[in-house]
Amino acid sequence: MNQHDAPIRIVVITGLSGAGKTVALRALEDVGFFCIDNFPPQLLKNFINLSTSENNIKKVAISVDVREKSFVDGVEESINSLRKDYDAEVVFLEAERSVLLRRFKETRRPHPLAETSGGDIRDALKLEAEYLSDLRKLANRVIDTSSYTPHQLRSFIMEAFGGDQTPSMGINIISFGYKFGIPQEVDILFDIRFLPNPYFIAELRELNGLDQPVKKYVLDNPVTNKLLDKLKDLINFLVTEYLKEGRSSLTIGVGCTGGQHRSPVIAEELSQYLRSTFDLEIKVIHREL
Repeated sequence: MNQHDAPIRIVVITGLSGAGKTVALRALEDVGFFCIDNFPPQLLKNFINLSTSENNIKKVAISVDVREKSFVDGVEESINSLRKDYDAEVVFLEAERSVLLRRFKETRRPHPLAETSGGDIRDALKLEAEYLSDLRKLANRVIDTSSYTPHQLRSFIMEAFGGDQTPSMGINIISFGYKFGIPQEVDILFDIRFLPNPYFIAELRELNGLDQPVKKYVLDNPVTNKLLDKLKDLINFLVTEYLKEGRSSLTIGVGCTGGQHRSPVIAEELSQYLRSTFDLEIKVIHREL
């Protein structure tokens, strides 16, 4: 099979600093593109030929930044050469000058051409626009991100380049014991130590929350049922909103004193609810078992 027969898609993300190139590249990564950040355009075709032929990569996204004038010299020739053999698209991101100035002030990041321009951010933005003018002319899409939030830009890119692939979110549910510390990776934390503790029931003490007698003891409590109703309602709302935001992962922590009895029961109940409600990958980790 020659290069013309290979169904390889190339997206080159470029544009003005502060316009959202990093957000766009991460969005492409989330819909299955192999992504490289800040790559010299002169080396594009050699890199594409090597990476796609040896690694069976079908979708590649590369961001092209500007550090100095020589970095983008010859870019027109490089892009046109790439387009001869591949389905290559150039996406140029830009924004209003006032918006870019505000974004740099908010993030306090230095502009790539700050030293070249003598430290003046306005001069740096002007110089960058000049350096990238030829690349902008080659663009298949010019996107003005002035009115976009990062989440809106991410959603736009994922919708434009995701095809039939729907971005998903993985959910991890961790049961744990507070006496051993709170898991650092949790995004949402539920403390259920107010529920009656099976540890104080002699015949249940040596069992754990995966054993039927412990599960029955915990779930037979009317307070547990009220708790689960409220947790399910809250989690349904939160997961729905996180999916709209485009979040890729969520970790829910459920903690009791020792992590042996109550928290595994509740974690399993929440996982069953999530699996029946959402078409998502759900993993349950019982840290103390």
